[in-house]
Amino acid sequence: MSKCMLTTVDNPYNPFEQFTSWFLFDVEKGYNTCSYLGRIARTSDQLSEEENELEIERAIDEIIKYDFRNIYKKVIRQDTNT
Repeated sequence: MSKCMLTTVDNPYNPFEQFTSWFLFDVEKGYNTCSYLGRIARTSDQLSEEENELEIERAIDEIIKYDFRNIYKKVIRQDTNT
């Protein structure tokens, strides 16, 4: 199963491998991507981890679809443990 994350085109850090640096860059620029994604994704403790992952990906796709500034992009990492 692959995992995806939302980032901005100008963020030089890998959100999978360098999350702290990625997050600090994101907040410093005022994007607050994690908070934005949290407002759009309809995750729940009632859903399975896989269902939540699918919902997060749906929300990422929605954010990118309506991104009039063209600053967001989806990064994907293949999970080799499955």
